[in-house]
Amino acid sequence: MSIAVEARNLFKKYVTKKRLGLIRSVTEYVEALRGVSLNVRHGEVVGLLGPNGAGKTTTIKILSTLLLPDSGEAYVEGFDVVREADKVRERIGIMLTVEKGFYNRLTGRENLEYFGALYGIPPKILKDRIDKLLNLLELDKLGGSDRLFEEFSLGMKARLSLARALLKDPPVVFLDEPTLGLDPPSARKIRLLVKELAREGKAVLYTSHNMFEVEIVCDRIVMINKGRIVAEGSPEELKSRIPKVRALEVHLREAPNHIINTFKEMGLEVSQYSQSSEETYVLKILTKNPEEVVDDVVKVITSAGLDIVKFKLEEPTLEDVFIYFAGDSSG
Repeated sequence: MSIAVEARNLFKKYVTKKRLGLIRSVTEYVEALRGVSLNVRHGEVVGLLGPNGAGKTTTIKILSTLLLPDSGEAYVEGFDVVREADKVRERIGIMLTVEKGFYNRLTGRENLEYFGALYGIPPKILKDRIDKLLNLLELDKLGGSDRLFEEFSLGMKARLSLARALLKDPPVVFLDEPTLGLDPPSARKIRLLVKELAREGKAVLYTSHNMFEVEIVCDRIVMINKGRIVAEGSPEELKSRIPKVRALEVHLREAPNHIINTFKEMGLEVSQYSQSSEETYVLKILTKNPEEVVDDVVKVITSAGLDIVKFKLEEPTLEDVFIYFAGDSSG
């Protein structure tokens, strides 16, 4: 597979104002990207995975010519995103938000006709593509073809936004959090279509903070944190690179705050500590040899007077992978 998108050592800094009271403020510089390099090949979906503020949207905007980098280079289909922006725009489809940019008093079809005319798509070809996309995304079944955009549900807006991104039949597609806030059927429909785009040979860069989503959609994952790439590979490759490859998951009735340090002193890594929907506290401990430490873990918990509700052994998740690698990029 040939490389469709390539970023080399991208840097981007934003200037912001921090309030120090009602009147006073100071200038702050936020480093959104700190040397980001990645590539996307034709026929694959690459997930750019990271928390809010990690630099995902900034990367997408630079690659789609909406934002200039401070330094570094980026190419789409061999064209420079800065010096050859017009040629790049001809070859990309982009979905940044599911709601902005459409006209409320136009129907779904009329909105697509408007954008297709702006893109210079011949009328006959445009009509065929709109018909195909409305059917593919099931907007015709939902009444989106003839309903005003202001009457659309969030899921219908997301589908129309994806239809607009695909209107030019571009070889490269950028999707920024495309399922954020959607109902499960709409989110599933978009995920299935994204995988189909890759099978057709398109290059897809897919940003998300949803670990589950990128694992089922993406062929390869690029993890970004605080403007830096911290890890890259397939989900299986990333999981195999964690030195402590398995996890003990313990569900407790009470918060285990006072024993966290005890586990750390034992050389165990507490990967996750959160309150579950069952109103129990979940403690996840990464370890190479869970069978060797399980007795000591149980002893620490029971000696502290805590009740164990459930105890299980599991393989690491992408969340564990991200926590492991992101810990090396805190500086």
